[in-house]
Amino acid sequence: MTHYFSYESLTWPEIDALDRDTPLILPLGNGYSLDKLSSALSQPPQVGLLPAFPFGWEGSGLKIPEPLLSKYILNLIDSLRDDGFSRVYALIPQGLDLGLGVNAIVLPNNVKDTEFLPKESEKDKLVLIPIGHTEQHGYHLPMSTDTLIIEAIAKGTTKRVPHLATTLPVMPYGVSTHRASFAGTLNAGGRVFEDFWLGVIDTLALRGFTRFYLMSGHGGNSSFLGNVVKYAGEKHRRIFCATAWLYLSGKEGIEALEKYRKSKIGGMGHACELETSIILHLRPDLVHMDRVIDETDFIVTPNYYMDWVEGGALIANPPWDDDTKTGAYGAGSLAEAEHGKIWLEAAIAEKITHVEEINIQHQLREERRNAGFGFWGKLK
Repeated sequence: MTHYFSYESLTWPEIDALDRDTPLILPLGNGYSLDKLSSALSQPPQVGLLPAFPFGWEGSGLKIPEPLLSKYILNLIDSLRDDGFSRVYALIPQGLDLGLGVNAIVLPNNVKDTEFLPKESEKDKLVLIPIGHTEQHGYHLPMSTDTLIIEAIAKGTTKRVPHLATTLPVMPYGVSTHRASFAGTLNAGGRVFEDFWLGVIDTLALRGFTRFYLMSGHGGNSSFLGNVVKYAGEKHRRIFCATAWLYLSGKEGIEALEKYRKSKIGGMGHACELETSIILHLRPDLVHMDRVIDETDFIVTPNYYMDWVEGGALIANPPWDDDTKTGAYGAGSLAEAEHGKIWLEAAIAEKITHVEEINIQHQLREERRNAGFGFWGKLK
């Protein structure tokens, strides 16, 4: 009998230790028969199930052009093959092709067509678009760390202000340019990532949605999301589309970090005091505190250093191998679940402020446009 394991719940050293012929499956949605999947794979002893891709195809609730989806999926598959895994496949619903060829296993699923995402009745709300990632987080945190955190923030935000915002399902795949030394870290590729998310905005804007907040739980997504915001704002002139650096990056968020943190500068970067604390609060069963190795020996100069809100005027992307032996940046050993709860609540409060401001920005700009301000007056 085939044993199925959750890929996203593992740490990267555990993934690195896998036999490279272990089948790894990236499902589009849910509802597939694992028995039929085992048969399609010739009954292997074990199979790794990656987090499900949440939408993008016909019947998923939010369809975008197939070439954008196919390139995204292929880049994710190729990133695992670059690490030597020889049996990596997308699992797709019967009736789809997507041009994936031998990279896909096609099976029926028992999920009926999903209602539109987001609901058509929610066009008066801002759409939260949470994007995490599946990547290494040192020896002690799961691959799903970024996804778990940004999903909790998005759900917490909509729960608190359901009249102002709705949320898409979290996307568990983003961009990692620093993956060569950390087996199993996936990578959608920067330009493909940008094209996919612009396609999502295109689709939603054409359906009448007007406000979007691209919320990232993974630092590697951030610069590319900035480009998406720029493209979208020029292409759809009546929307307001925004993003921000991760979470706890504004005045109040930084104050919450400073009030409770035990580490000095350099202690909060990646698999650090902050992320470990939040996962200890959300999913303590996935944290291995006995494996924590603190790494704070980042090469520091006045305008380039590592901490949660990255400091200095310089923007660069040197190999992570220069500054970390284990994949961690920071002091995970100082993490506390109680602080994780406090910081998660502070992150939700910060995002609620952003939601309110985005709504106000769109409202005020529409009032000015409708009054014929400047160029808008020439359109009448």
